[in-house]
Amino acid sequence: MPDLTRSFAALGDPVRFAIVDRLLREGAQSAGALQDVAEISPPALSRHLKVLREAGLVEREVDGTRRIYSANGPALGAIAEWTMSHRAFWTASLDRLEMLLGKET
Repeated sequence: MPDLTRSFAALGDPVRFAIVDRLLREGAQSAGALQDVAEISPPALSRHLKVLREAGLVEREVDGTRRIYSANGPALGAIAEWTMSHRAFWTASLDRLEMLLGKET
């Protein structure tokens, strides 16, 4: 299982979240194609992609001079699995809160 703390920290940045979202929605893309995900310089985009790679959230394939990035399905699946495993707790907690708030009105 990937380090979820590192995964969540990486996704906590809006630019990195947008990159992963784009890769999930549209599939593998070159670094150049990802440039329009935010108004940042190419070196800044490179740094964001490096953080995502080091967190295990994206994979990079070298194709000549191009770098093709794709979402790492198993790592993102681990996040989804963790989230769903805690869903029951949050649902029950929010239901209790709603009930308590309803009693106060």
